[in-house]
Amino acid sequence: MKLSNFGFDLPNELLAEYPAENRDESRLMVLNRKEQTIEHKMFKDLIDYFNEDDVLILNNTKVFPARLYGNKEKTGARIEVFLLRELNEEQRLWDVLVDPARKIRIGNKLYFGDDDTLVAEVIDNTTSRGRTLRFLYDGSYREFRLKLNELGETPLPKYIKRDVEPDDEDRYQTIYAKKEGAVAAPTAGLHFSKHLLKRLEIKGINFAEVTLHVGLGTFNPVEVEDLSKHKMDSEEITIDSKAVDIVNRGINEKRRVCAVGTTVMRAIESSVSSSGMLNEMEGWTNKFIFPPYDFSIANCMVTNFHTPKSTLLMMVSAFAGHDFVKRAYEEAVKEKYKFYSYGDAMLII
Repeated sequence: MKLSNFGFDLPNELLAEYPAENRDESRLMVLNRKEQTIEHKMFKDLIDYFNEDDVLILNNTKVFPARLYGNKEKTGARIEVFLLRELNEEQRLWDVLVDPARKIRIGNKLYFGDDDTLVAEVIDNTTSRGRTLRFLYDGSYREFRLKLNELGETPLPKYIKRDVEPDDEDRYQTIYAKKEGAVAAPTAGLHFSKHLLKRLEIKGINFAEVTLHVGLGTFNPVEVEDLSKHKMDSEEITIDSKAVDIVNRGINEKRRVCAVGTTVMRAIESSVSSSGMLNEMEGWTNKFIFPPYDFSIANCMVTNFHTPKSTLLMMVSAFAGHDFVKRAYEEAVKEKYKFYSYGDAMLII
């Protein structure tokens, strides 16, 4: 498989700038891999495809307000700072992206907020847009993190051209988000409402929670035609014993084991035993899944509609079959399904 196999024309009007009014009332395209059939449903119909003791694996990462705006010392130029990951809690060192990057050099200072109580010094260049910042703040670590949350805004994807609105803080977060650390939402999970989760629970569905803190690397464009030469950025994963027990019981009992989102699929495929069972894990993964690939854990997947030539589309193609996914995407465009973070969803069984 080459990069060019994953291109398609996506009309601009199919990019979802706003979510569905109710989380579980997005549209749902259901792909049956065995029968090679496509059905058109609503997301809340998902419950009809699961039985008692089936397993849904959720990513409980929580998005933090990672986008800050500061002013450069002396010139006062407005600079966007996107927090990627914390490098050192004690020294308050962070990996960030800056925009416009050409103006930001080692030694520069950036001031944040109306009172300039938060200052950052640039101490290293990491990539063309990447920098390492040391934050200077007169307060405890907890007060510093509260200040970051106060000054930061919800990091909506770049394709959403409108300004961030108050509702985005809640809607660009899954209702089961717990562990802060992601700079983008695991978007397949945005479709689950409290009501739908309750109905699934009453039906006897088991939930396993894993954590993968989504980084911007997930969305980095693939720039090599030979996919084996693409390097993924690393993302942090935690899979605990409780999740392992629930998932492995589902596998042993031949239940439907469903990965909710590409982030879950990436996490569980990064920690597989030699016998094809899930292992506990605390660490990082840079796993890149593209066709052909043999999946070990999940036999079912919920996902959104993804960007042309993206690593996410490649993973979905590996799971459902390239030709089948291509046909499904052609139908999605024809039927005007909404794409990307706030878009519609797909269930692959």
